[in-house]
Amino acid sequence: MNHARRGTGLLADTVYGEHIPSHTRLFHVANRVDDLDAAMAEMGRCAGLTWASIERQSMPVWMPDTGLKTIELVWTYSIEGPVHIELVKFPAGSIWEGTDLVNAHHFGYWCDDIGATTEALLACGWSLEFAGNPPSERQSRFAILSSPSGYRMELVNARGKSRYERWWAGGSLLGPA
Repeated sequence: MNHARRGTGLLADTVYGEHIPSHTRLFHVANRVDDLDAAMAEMGRCAGLTWASIERQSMPVWMPDTGLKTIELVWTYSIEGPVHIELVKFPAGSIWEGTDLVNAHHFGYWCDDIGATTEALLACGWSLEFAGNPPSERQSRFAILSSPSGYRMELVNARGKSRYERWWAGGSLLGPA
C-alpha cells in the first residue's frame, strides 16, 4: 500500500491516490448534536473553543431517494482552526437526526471541482448522500458522500473559502465570496 503517492489524473493537484481530496485540504470535522447550545458551552469550557455566530438556514438539498427538498439546519463552527469543529443539529425525524452523544458525522474538505470529484468517487463505489444540486446540474456548493467502509466526506466549494474566513472572524457567512 502506497500511502504517499499523489494522483496523476484530472484531480492530481488536490488529491491523494486518484480521487480522495488531500488531507491538506481538510478544514472541518462535523459533529452531530441534539442540543447546539449545550454542545457549544461544553466544548467551549472543556476544549477552550469559541464559536462563530449560529447559522439557521432552510437549505435546499438533493438526495438520491427523494430528489430536491428543503431541510432546516442549525450549525456553527469553532473559530479556532486550522481544522475547525462544526456542531450541527439536523432536523428531527431526518436520517441525520442526532443522538444524545456528540459524534462525528463527516469530514469536510475544500474542493475545486465538486462535480468531477463526486463522479470519480461514485465510480469507486462511494454513495452520494445529499448535495446542494442534483447531479444533472453538477455539484457546485457541496456534496456529502460515504465510502463503502463508512467514511463520510463533505466536499465544499473552495471558491467559498473567503466567506467562511469572514464568518470565523465575526462577520456573516452569507453574501458574496
